Amino acid sequence: MNAPGHVVIIGAGVVGAATAVQALNAGWRVTLVEPGEPGGPQAASYGNSGWLSSHSILPPAAPGAWKQVPRWLKDPLGPLAIRWGYLPRALPWLVRYLAAARSWPRVERTAQALRTLLAGAPALHQALARQAGVPQLIEQRGLLHAYLSEQQFRADHRAWNIRRQEGIRWQELDAQALRALEPDLHPRYTFGVLVPETGHCRNPGAYVAALVRLAQSLGADLRRTRATGFDIRGGRLCAVRTADGDIACDKAVIAAGVRSRALARQAGDAVPLAAERGYHAVVSQPEAGARTSTMFADCKVVAHTMEDGLRVAGQVEIAAIDAAPDWRRAHILRDLLVSIYPALPAALPETRVDYWQGARPSMPDGLPCIGPASGSADIVHAFGHGHTGLVGSARTGELVVQLLQGQPPSIALAPFDPRRFR
Repeated sequence: MNAPGHVVIIGAGVVGAATAVQALNAGWRVTLVEPGEPGGPQAASYGNSGWLSSHSILPPAAPGAWKQVPRWLKDPLGPLAIRWGYLPRALPWLVRYLAAARSWPRVERTAQALRTLLAGAPALHQALARQAGVPQLIEQRGLLHAYLSEQQFRADHRAWNIRRQEGIRWQELDAQALRALEPDLHPRYTFGVLVPETGHCRNPGAYVAALVRLAQSLGADLRRTRATGFDIRGGRLCAVRTADGDIACDKAVIAAGVRSRALARQAGDAVPLAAERGYHAVVSQPEAGARTSTMFADCKVVAHTMEDGLRVAGQVEIAAIDAAPDWRRAHILRDLLVSIYPALPAALPETRVDYWQGARPSMPDGLPCIGPASGSADIVHAFGHGHTGLVGSARTGELVVQLLQGQPPSIALAPFDPRRFR
């Protein structure tokens, strides 16, 4: 086992923040490098739907998804859209995205790997939140999937059967039971699936900010700058290079979200990391809303009552990281929310709606990169979680600390190997 030394963690999003706390708990000296405000709106963590969905083990695509590509290209406001001007750059990623779900056995292998990363996640986050002094932000009351009919649910049987094989259990709700649980729902939803083991975060941005404050209280140094590369000599890491100078260290962790790709390349690994952009809308002081955080099967969005109001999140837009937002996509989310909860005003005043757009760091196969870098084993990759960044962050932090200390990881890391795309 390596004696704890000095580790520089690049990125203070939810993965970097969770890793920092757990490294400090293990005795490491920690420097966090983050140019933005931890938990601020510039980060993907801020806009998260709040799901601690330990059952989110399927890749984003499903077998046969390639048939949808023409629709994705034609409809710029659909649930998944690709900006035409970005298509040439996105094409290699998109091909891998579709190949990752080319068969159900391939999907099952992905699910098996993700389950090892996500199982028990709500309890891990509850422990972190208690240590950070914000236990009220993490709740474990289950997550709900709402369907228009039982037939629509049964049509999704392959996905749910895979979850069952991985030990996930759920409760099926008929129209009456669904209405008792969620009385504000539009009556068109007549069937529900409640997954009790799951949880949710009532304010992801505040949660990340609290974890970073905790890390600082435990001795972490927060540097407000951007990491630009590494000083590696003979395979050993000497320093992390930043816009404000080098930081000498023993180890480093790349947890910079969508900005991780260039750093990973400097550490010896070319990874197909893409910005999978998402949107949300938050209605303040809602007249109706979700008692249980809910995914709607017909429109692929999540509604969740948070500390600041009723949030609806979703949409996948493949575009350049810094491309201007298409706020029409956020307006669609707002309109869906009004449709789902009829007691909301049909014409919501804009003063009551807050919009956000951010970029998920996504690998095409739905699996994050967790493991040592090719250029130096002193550098650990911890990025690319896509839709599972919040839920997967706590165990990712544990795994990273195990790698830093030369311990055997608690789960098999081969499926998450950053070199798997060579």
